Amino acid sequence: MPTYDYLCDTCGHHFEHFQSMNEAKLEVCPRCQASVRRLIGAGSGIIFKGSGFYCTDYRSASEAAKYASGGKPSSATESSSSSKDKGNAAS
Repeated sequence: MPTYDYLCDTCGHHFEHFQSMNEAKLEVCPRCQASVRRLIGAGSGIIFKGSGFYCTDYRSASEAAKYASGGKPSSATESSSSSKDKGNAAS
């Protein structure tokens, strides 16, 4: 159930009300009993929880195959290991 923001036209009281989307909007200020208007909210942000994404979350099958062997593309692991070998050979 969403939380709606309301603002009183008379006293300026700003408040939130937790209600179902099927309920009628509030029309009376709880402080002064004058009319209120419902404000347009920014909504809520997306929150990702958990340890990560699934292997099916890649944009293509070839992209998923790159990461299937352990989380890194195979070309990146090969190039990093070969550059380490070159650095040791020069010393």
